[in-house]
Amino acid sequence: MKRAVVVISGGMDSTTLLYDARRDGYTINAISFNYDQKHKKELKCAQQTCHKLGIKHTIISLDVLNTLAPSALTRKEWDVPEGHYADDNMKQTVVPNRNMVMLALATSYAISKKAKYLFYGVHSGDHAIYPDCRPDFYKYMQDAIMRADWHKVLLRAPYIMKDKGDIVIRGKDLGVDYSLTWTCYQGRDKACGKCGSCVERLEAFEKAGIDDTLEYE
Repeated sequence: MKRAVVVISGGMDSTTLLYDARRDGYTINAISFNYDQKHKKELKCAQQTCHKLGIKHTIISLDVLNTLAPSALTRKEWDVPEGHYADDNMKQTVVPNRNMVMLALATSYAISKKAKYLFYGVHSGDHAIYPDCRPDFYKYMQDAIMRADWHKVLLRAPYIMKDKGDIVIRGKDLGVDYSLTWTCYQGRDKACGKCGSCVERLEAFEKAGIDDTLEYE
């Protein structure tokens, strides 16, 4: 039996990865993190997707990140910047060291479940802004996680050299229900269509040649 833990935010990339791992025959436990992000709607999406697929889902409270590592994604008094991910102002959305913290906790969970694999859905579009989504970070985390316990866990990031459009194309083949995903960094009822995350999502659907069913302001 192939056991795996999949980190799912409720966004497009990690949701596609969950479908991918399921297609590959893994027995999956999914884990999400509530770090007091403005866009908590993504957690509800993660819950709905896991329920739909019959996958056990756990949400871990991690609001200490808001205290220790403030960001435009967590602080109400900070505006979420608009524009493209390539724009320098998008660095305001970095939550310092978020992925290391999340992967450390997800590794503990994987060890407790005797899972051999831990998946997370970073992709090439993250490389410009987020240091903890880059290949060198992944390489060293992979090495550290292998040495964390007697039970060996293999870290996998199969989309790390793909862009978001490639991921949506893959999701189309997998039958991913993207209506149960949330991308916008704003904490509103509808997606803003202007933050870096929204802009990249719209570009991805255009590249994949399919319609985005999300409602935009």
